[in-house]
Amino acid sequence: MNITGLLITIAVAFLITVLLSPIFIPFLRRLKFGQSIREEGPESHQKKTGTPTMGGIMIVFSIMITSLIMGSRVGGGINYELWLLLFVLFGYGLLGFLDDYIKVAMKRNLGLTSMQKLIGQIIIALVFYFVLRAQDFPTDIAIPGTSVQFDLGWFYAILIIVMLVGASNAVNLTDGLDGLLAGTAAIAFGAFAIIAWYGVPNDMVTVFSLAVVGALLGFLVFNAHPAKVFMGDTGSLALGGAIAAIAILLKLEILLVIIGGVFVIETLSVIIQVISFKTTGKRIFKMSPLHHHYELTGWSEWRVVTTFWLAGLLFAVLAIYIEVGMS
Repeated sequence: MNITGLLITIAVAFLITVLLSPIFIPFLRRLKFGQSIREEGPESHQKKTGTPTMGGIMIVFSIMITSLIMGSRVGGGINYELWLLLFVLFGYGLLGFLDDYIKVAMKRNLGLTSMQKLIGQIIIALVFYFVLRAQDFPTDIAIPGTSVQFDLGWFYAILIIVMLVGASNAVNLTDGLDGLLAGTAAIAFGAFAIIAWYGVPNDMVTVFSLAVVGALLGFLVFNAHPAKVFMGDTGSLALGGAIAAIAILLKLEILLVIIGGVFVIETLSVIIQVISFKTTGKRIFKMSPLHHHYELTGWSEWRVVTTFWLAGLLFAVLAIYIEVGMS
């Protein structure tokens, strides 16, 4: 895939999202699909109540259309890998949509129960695994930057479940400030696009990753502070599942921890906070996930977001160096 094809893929996804948003956002507003803000969240966020949510529908739609259009233009055409990526994207996006719909329809901040969501996530992950095994997909994992490999055998199924479920929830936790997730996710998918194009050549993964980047950049036009629309769980769960699926298809399972470093840190902040409070009665952070902690220390929302973008960029550069520079 040449440079022109790469740029066209980003441009198509970007334009679809940008052109669709001015039509779709007012539609969401008319349906009164507004975000309900957690009462226990930062007080400054209460003014965001009513901002249209479920904007992730536009992101998922843009990614799917762009991937199918550009994927069909690549030599050999669309293969099972792209269909799998679209399946995971749509499947986790559908789970998020149901979660969002229950929230906005019932005007409460809790959608699907944790168990309902977990069961759905595991089912999608298992389908993903069985399709891979039907294609004789290898079950080994490699240590980034080395030649060391381990064959996990059937334990690879457990790894896939943990990765897909864990990544979707980690990315979901990061979606708490205007433009925070859209920016950090665009950087992470961009890193995978570079690796899939140059380091571990895979045209379908490259097309898909760039489609995500373009869709997210288009979404940022309307989601950057002050946000006119939120992606909701429809977008965040879809993106989390998709980024884990990419790491698996590229056989870069461990590298996902580095590329998704911001998502990992956000998740760890929640885990640490819960453990600390339940064992000692004290909180380590003013509020978790971590981005709320910095808000409550006096940082502006935009400062927190841009700092996390920078952190995501550093993680992405490190991952690209390990996989491409050290190869």
